[in-house]
Amino acid sequence: ISTIGVDFKIRTIELDGKTIKLQIWDTAGQERFRTITSSYYRGAHGIIVVYDVTDQESFNNVKQWLQEIDRYASENVNKLLVGNKCDLTTKKVVDYTTAKEFADSLGIPFLETSAKNATNVEQSFMTMAAEIK
Repeated sequence: ISTIGVDFKIRTIELDGKTIKLQIWDTAGQERFRTITSSYYRGAHGIIVVYDVTDQESFNNVKQWLQEIDRYASENVNKLLVGNKCDLTTKKVVDYTTAKEFADSLGIPFLETSAKNATNVEQSFMTMAAEIK
């Protein structure tokens, strides 16, 4: 299910014996919401860019999103690249190695997740929290 506009959640996690409160702004990926979403980058400590591993265009758009982040977010904002829907192995068009090499070339951590079966979802938040810390 795609996000329409902006969704907001608060998530509390434990990391290295400390309680960390994450304020999560889930912004829409569609072009028509870009002017809205860019305003959420300001003041963010971390940004998770999510693409769909079954959709090549979704992965191709990652570069544009990263340019938007560079334009509107603070200079030292932490970034994480996430390929979602890794459970759909037969429909996968963006392979792990391609995405990992792309993320490595930019110095950004990378994970594949499945929101459907919760694979690495918790890990993605823990990774981002550790990057911010």
